[in-house]
Amino acid sequence: MATTLNKTGVVIVGMGGAGGLAALPFAQAGIDVVGLEAGSWFKTSDMIPDELGLRRTPWPPGPQKVRGEAPTSRANANANATRTNAAMINGVGGTTMHYMAQAWRLNPWDFKVVSEVTRRYGKSRIPAGSTVEDWPFSYEDLEPFYDKAEYALGISGKAGNIKGTKNPAGNVYEGPRSREYPVPALRTTGFMDHMSKAAKSLGLNPFIGPAAILSQTYDGRFACGYHGYCMSLGCHLGAKSSPAFSTIPAAQKTGKLDVVTEASVTRIEVDKDGRATGVTYLKSGQEFFQPADVVFIAAQTIENTRLLLLSKSPAFPNGLSNNHGQVGKHYFSHAQFGSVSAVFPFDLRNWYGTPGQGICVDNWADDNFDHSGLDFIGGGTMYVYGERRPMAAVNAVQNRGGATWGSEWKKNLVNSVDRSNSAYLQKTTLPYEGNYLDLDPATKDPNGNPVIRITASFRENENKISTFVGEKMQQWYREAGATQVNGNGAIQAGSAMGNSTHAYGGTRMGKNPETNVLNEWGMSHEVPNLAIAGGSVMGTSGARNPTLTLQAVAWRTAEYIINNWKYVVK
Repeated sequence: MATTLNKTGVVIVGMGGAGGLAALPFAQAGIDVVGLEAGSWFKTSDMIPDELGLRRTPWPPGPQKVRGEAPTSRANANANATRTNAAMINGVGGTTMHYMAQAWRLNPWDFKVVSEVTRRYGKSRIPAGSTVEDWPFSYEDLEPFYDKAEYALGISGKAGNIKGTKNPAGNVYEGPRSREYPVPALRTTGFMDHMSKAAKSLGLNPFIGPAAILSQTYDGRFACGYHGYCMSLGCHLGAKSSPAFSTIPAAQKTGKLDVVTEASVTRIEVDKDGRATGVTYLKSGQEFFQPADVVFIAAQTIENTRLLLLSKSPAFPNGLSNNHGQVGKHYFSHAQFGSVSAVFPFDLRNWYGTPGQGICVDNWADDNFDHSGLDFIGGGTMYVYGERRPMAAVNAVQNRGGATWGSEWKKNLVNSVDRSNSAYLQKTTLPYEGNYLDLDPATKDPNGNPVIRITASFRENENKISTFVGEKMQQWYREAGATQVNGNGAIQAGSAMGNSTHAYGGTRMGKNPETNVLNEWGMSHEVPNLAIAGGSVMGTSGARNPTLTLQAVAWRTAEYIINNWKYVVK
């Protein structure tokens, strides 16, 4: 039998990118918060900027709950589902501890895809079978929360549009922002400057990408050391702007946040009227019930959906907040598959640095260009960056084939180990009928609960975007002097979408409860004191990494709850 704990104002499930940020406005408002995290606190001493050391001791250390809960995946309902990757990690700060740290706002177009495509090209241009909807609010509605998140976290960048005034040093395609970034953009490298010059010669508008990495000291934290161990590793300096280094400590200083680690939430409890009463979790083999006035679910897309589907009750026989059958619907993940790489006739000197330190081109993203003569909607961001590690670079050369030792191998190494670059191409993906999440009837986690089954595939619109953007990237590389360009960026329509750190949908926001789980404030249509945050609430992806957007939405939801406490809690 579960041990019942003292009631709190808000219980947050997941202290990662969304939950770790939402804790701050709640705590600052004087509301008691218990944050439940399945992992532990990470130690900066474990974040070793040592390639050989990381091979001996992979990071993150210790057991990871998410590994035992990795979903299964299939392209369609007629295919067999097989176990796929565990895309996220458990721990305070979650995946923001080891992500690339790109910190993008969505384009205003991304919030109004249906209405804007219909206005500009006609309704028939919405891809057949897509379930895409306009967001229930606009970029302008979310902008104040983007701003709050950027300043609370510490985001580096250069504004390209402040209150309608454009600056070509930044992204001229971005939506209007109220003020400059809190810290300047990360520094450039010689290769970044070279690629920027080539982009300009093509008539493009290059700029330094925004990053959740400090370019200078901020709020008592150290600046980036450009050590080159950012990808898949926490920052031993604390310069990466994870909530673990920023908003969570700030919330704890108020005395209103209690973080409980190694707490695996198994279900959300409700009363006879269908209101959430709290959550049940396991810790050290014991079961606990944490009662709360408001339940705020902020795990990754897969786990948000799974937790609702596992939380069955007489009021919700098909899973919590699922009486309209929308939990798990409208799933999609980013079409970042398909690559373009290049080899240059000179050394790039592209060692170390960070993946968050890159040159972007947005001319072909979203609806920034005329699609009238094209047969797809959406687009992609082109991004080139550094962070090359010695051992990995040498192994990459060897894996390309050819001699594996001797003078020929040495010659091949000299001519390619510091002369190649791979682009990061982030592209629009849409939700479709037939793409969904449900509980796998055959595969269980270590506790005996079913894992999520992903049924989803990419469609022709994503394939055409990928081919188009891939060709543009090839042109950019060639203009920069590449002697060899490999790959066209294409993906295969009908291929399994699978799991991703950029996974969306499953608990989508929208004003219509017949097609959405949450209302425009991120509150359940069916459970008035249940809030959800994370990629699962998003209805479009844009050509963007999702973290900053889901954080801004989480802050907006938290502020709504604070301002409407009596209504939500009644």
